Amino acid sequence: MISAAKKKGLSAIGSADALHPGWRRMWEDAVPIDTEDGVIVVPSAEVEDSNRVHHLILMEEFSSFSELHAILEPVPKDLSHTGRPRLRIGGEEIARRVHTLGGFIGPAHAFTPWTSLYARHNSVRECYGEEPIDFLELGLSADNSYGASIPDLQGIPFLSSSDAHGPDPGRLGREYTVLEVRELSPAGILESITGGHVIQNAGLFPEEGKYNRTACSRCYRQYTLEEAGGLGWKCPDDGGKIKKGVRDRARELSCGSPHPRPPYRHLIPLPEIIRHVLSRKSSDCRDVRTLYEQFLASFGDEIRVLTHVPVPDLSRVHEDTAMAIDSLRDGRVTLFPGGGGRYGTFSFE
Repeated sequence: MISAAKKKGLSAIGSADALHPGWRRMWEDAVPIDTEDGVIVVPSAEVEDSNRVHHLILMEEFSSFSELHAILEPVPKDLSHTGRPRLRIGGEEIARRVHTLGGFIGPAHAFTPWTSLYARHNSVRECYGEEPIDFLELGLSADNSYGASIPDLQGIPFLSSSDAHGPDPGRLGREYTVLEVRELSPAGILESITGGHVIQNAGLFPEEGKYNRTACSRCYRQYTLEEAGGLGWKCPDDGGKIKKGVRDRARELSCGSPHPRPPYRHLIPLPEIIRHVLSRKSSDCRDVRTLYEQFLASFGDEIRVLTHVPVPDLSRVHEDTAMAIDSLRDGRVTLFPGGGGRYGTFSFE
């Protein structure tokens, strides 16, 4: 994971699954910041509460997750057997236990129609009660504009992150957050997040997410909110359940003028751009992977290729891919929104 993060251009990653004893032991043997690779590992985990809301937990040290494991052990059946355990307590109690240990917590993929804060609740307080949240993770189907007009979220830092559980370059780092940090360490990263020192959010166009639009979860036919309500949230084509899209849910919760948020850079993973340019069905094809490695060998890391390397320099590796990246930088992208559980697609103008 460290080497994959370096290829992507990430300076820090979350460990994920830090409540799992085996996974935690593997990370505990690693140095939190490797001076050779320069990648900070922040201990992190995701849990599901009794209302099926997912929460992201961040700690400064893996030992704190060992303590949290001991505190939570009587609560779930699968705490030692799965990376994302289901707990039989609510969000407020989970947050209280995390805060007691000096950790930080916020809703994961907050707007998605499954297992999220706003799928189950209409406000932060409904879920977390008297316990504050330290951040909110936007999820793939939202950018920071989706939460900017929600009064409930004023002053809460937004994170863009991708819950990749492996080194696949199409998933790892497809969403990331740029922070102003005082110290390159897990403590420094957490201080920047909770202090709101976010310089930029970056990630997919929201339309590329699986749940951006209101749609049937079987056939993926898309509907307006009025159409879905009139149909009783049941698709007339196949009887599938219609799931409310992130865009519509965010609009329901929004009120008044948007509050200022850091800029959001919309990106498409380089393997997906190459796959599109080469007209391949999968980004895991050999020629896609070969061209991807050629770009990294020439320019260092993927984020730099997507955001900083001059287009004429990119053209020396592959002209059509360079033109596609130029279109991405200029916003000349046609989007075909996803919904109901199917990713959206794109084409370059």
